[in-house]
This record gives sequence, structure tokens and C-alpha cells, in this order.
Amino acid sequence: MVPYLLYLVNSIVWNSSIPKNVTGGECVWYNFYVQPYKLITLRYDAVGRAETSKSEEGKMMDIYAIDEYNDSGHLIHAGNFPGAFARGKTREEALSKFPLELRQYADWLGLNADCSVCNIMVAQEKISGLQICDADSDVLFETEVSPLTRDEYENLKALALKSAADFLALYESIPDKTGTSLSPRKTFYGDLPLTAAEMYIHTKNVNEYYFGEIGVPSTNEPDIYVCRKAAFEMLETQPGFLSNTVYTGSYDEKWSLCKVCRRFVWHDRIHAKAMYRMATKLCGRDAVENPFRFAL
Repeated sequence: MVPYLLYLVNSIVWNSSIPKNVTGGECVWYNFYVQPYKLITLRYDAVGRAETSKSEEGKMMDIYAIDEYNDSGHLIHAGNFPGAFARGKTREEALSKFPLELRQYADWLGLNADCSVCNIMVAQEKISGLQICDADSDVLFETEVSPLTRDEYENLKALALKSAADFLALYESIPDKTGTSLSPRKTFYGDLPLTAAEMYIHTKNVNEYYFGEIGVPSTNEPDIYVCRKAAFEMLETQPGFLSNTVYTGSYDEKWSLCKVCRRFVWHDRIHAKAMYRMATKLCGRDAVENPFRFAL
């Protein structure tokens, strides 16, 4: 899907119904609101900058939210901002973090938008058996299953590649890649990566896994950007890749090309934020680049 914004009313709307039609960048919210809405489409240029008209600048953010949750907490994704997310012990706590998350995301893309107030509609929910508290996720969005146009695909690819390039820039800027300011602990995937080098390797090495889930052979070398770009090129040699086929992958998790692109950005942001926070404590804020525009 091409990321989209819906400008509606200045309120948070609690509704777990799923839109009846969310395809090709168009969304119809049947009977959810009495006010008319304006549909805004964001497109990303070759380096992932968001392109909007001046009439769209400075407007309030509206979020199509997907809530994965269990007794350990809530992981809420912004469906119309691929990879943006917030976590909390309760839904309310997670949602309260969206203004900051969206401001950082908008700054990252060079989008001039007022994120101080977000209109949020929880339109999809999934009770999870995973460790939500550690951001383990397997949800497939309802908006990630329809065929793609070439433009929609190019937009998602540009976003995933910008994320990889910025992750690499962040990592390469850190003076001390083997030191840490963190304490050891266990996660669902093993020991928590503590150093910049460990975080980089962990994040880079999902490339083969993610693309493999949709039948695309790839590697994790030589770096996070080059291997991701090469995998997209391999994908593009496969007939019908724009059909956005849904695959059943490891552990019976559902995957599509749309999901792969969104998961890359989401996973990058999780570990880029952790890397930036750790590195600024270790090396000082002035010593570390901040390509993701985190406000920590």
C-alpha cells in the first residue's frame, strides 16, 4: 500500500472494526464518522523523502492503528506510517507515545507536520502469544494483502532502503563500536545485543530471514544496505512479484511483500533507537549521528 493520511476530527476514536475497503492507497471508513474526510497520499522519492504538497504541510496526524497485545502489554503499529510503532503496558500508555513517535518519523522523512495531537483509530486487533514486552511481533495487517502497483512497490522499497542506509550511517558514526552502557539480559531471541557492533549484526542479519519468508533468496552480506538492495533486485526478477502473495512462513507466520518492507523499517527503528540511546550515553551526543531524528 502507498502510505496515506486521513484528516478527520480532533479526537481519539476507539473502534476495533476493520475497514471494509483499504486498497491501492484508497480507504473508505463506512459509517465510522459523520464528518467528511480528505484523503492524503504520501509518496517517497528515490532516497525516501516524503513528497507532499504545500497544502498538506502542517496538518494533524491521523493514525490507522493495529494493536498486538496480551497480558504483558500492547505493541501498536501505525498502519499508514510503515514501521512506526509504540509500546506500553496498557493501550492508553502506548497510544500516548504516538505524538513523539510520529514527530520523529516525520522529521526522519523531512515531512512538515504537526504531530502534537494524533487522531487514532484502532482498526485491527490481534491477541498475541508472543513476548510483546520485547517487541516480538507476527501480525499481518489487513492492508498488507492486496496487489501492488509498481509505484506503490517503489515507494515501499525506497523507504526500506532509506532505513537501511540511515542505520548504516548511525552505526558507522559511533566511535566505540565494542563498548556499551547497557547491562546484560535475556530476550526472546537470546542475549540482548549490548554493543553497537552486536546491534548492527543482529539488525543486518534479518535480511536473509525476511526475504526468505516470501521465497526470495538473499544473504546478509556485505552490509545492511547492500544486501537489502540486492535482495530487492532479486525479488524483481520473479514474475508476478507485485501480486503481493501471502505466504505461510516459519512458525506459521503470514508474510507478504508489503509486510517485509514494513518489518524492515520497524525492526531498524527498534534497534536504531536502542543503538543511538546507548551510544550517546557511552560516547556523548555530539559524537554520534542521528539520521533517524530520534528525540531521546
